[in-house]
Amino acid sequence: MFRGKVTGDMEFRKFAQRRLLCYFIPNVFFNTCVPYFTFKNMNAVYLFQGELCFARLLLPMAFFLPFIITLDLLKKTVALSEKGRLSFELPEGLGTNKFLFRKAGVNGVVTLTIAGLTTLFVQVCVPNGYSFDGTVLSVALGLIAAVITLIFTFLALQLVIPKDSPLAV
Repeated sequence: MFRGKVTGDMEFRKFAQRRLLCYFIPNVFFNTCVPYFTFKNMNAVYLFQGELCFARLLLPMAFFLPFIITLDLLKKTVALSEKGRLSFELPEGLGTNKFLFRKAGVNGVVTLTIAGLTTLFVQVCVPNGYSFDGTVLSVALGLIAAVITLIFTFLALQLVIPKDSPLAV
C-alpha cells in the first residue's frame, strides 16, 4: 500500500541530495579559485575601486547564483513530477514559466540587494584608502557562495514539498 509512496520519497530525497552536491561543489570551488587567481595584487584588493575589485565578483554572483539554482531546481522538480516519479502533488501553477522566472528573479534581486547593501556598509565603515587581503576575500567569496547555494537549494525544495510530508524540513 505505501510501497510507491516510500519509493517516491526516497527517489526525491536522492534527487535533492544529488542536486545539492551538483550546485555546492562547483560553486564553492570556482567562486574561491577565480578571485584568487584574478586579483593582481593580493595585498591591495578594494571593495569598489580598481579594475578587479571585490564587488565586481560578488554582485553578479549574488544575483545569478540564487536565480539559476532556483530556476534549475524547480524546472527539474516539475519534470520529475510530469514523469510521475514524485509521491506528492506539486502546488498549483508551479510548472508555469512565469512563476518559475518570477520566483527565481525575486530570489536573485533580494540576494543582490543584501550583498550590495552589506558591501556598501563595509565600504563606509572602513577608512579611506583601506585595502583588504585578496586571499581572505577569495575565501570569503567561496563561503558566501556556499551559504547562498545551501539557502536557495533548501528554499526551492521547501517551495515544492508539502508541509505535511515527511520530507518537509
